[in-house]
Amino acid sequence: MIEQELLLLGLLRQSPKHGYEIKQEIKKILSIFAGVDLKSIYYPLNILEKRGLVAKRALKPTRRPERHVYCLTPKGKLRFDELLSKSFLNFKRPQFSLDLSLYFLDKIDPEIAQRRMRGRMVILKGLSRELNQMIVSLKKKSSPHTLILEHNLQMLEAEYQFLSRLIKAL
Repeated sequence: MIEQELLLLGLLRQSPKHGYEIKQEIKKILSIFAGVDLKSIYYPLNILEKRGLVAKRALKPTRRPERHVYCLTPKGKLRFDELLSKSFLNFKRPQFSLDLSLYFLDKIDPEIAQRRMRGRMVILKGLSRELNQMIVSLKKKSSPHTLILEHNLQMLEAEYQFLSRLIKAL
């Protein structure tokens, strides 16, 4: 919940937003940077509201149904600052979905394992191309998010190299 809390409070720290806007921003942008995909944002928003970190107000646009806009309370700003400071010092080991499969590598036929790993390498190459394209487009806009994408690209490339060595070793 702490990562979700940091994410939601951080988005609302940028500006007040309605639920759909928050969900879209997570889906289009932050899932790339943070690997986050919230199935429901309304439940965590309600919890944050009950804790006094977020306030909700109803807006009635002219022709649309009523929407709720969420904004940070002063208590929410303090909590965001606290979580952000802690997150810089949080050293969780990165987890790769591949690690668990490799633990049981001796339980699968080596040829099948090599095919699966080559398939993963194809996916990694595609993701690398997408990240490179995003980096190029963000550099044109001089976005600070470029560094995050470059970091993710380096991790993808390291996994690709690791898989190449592992396939040769099998």
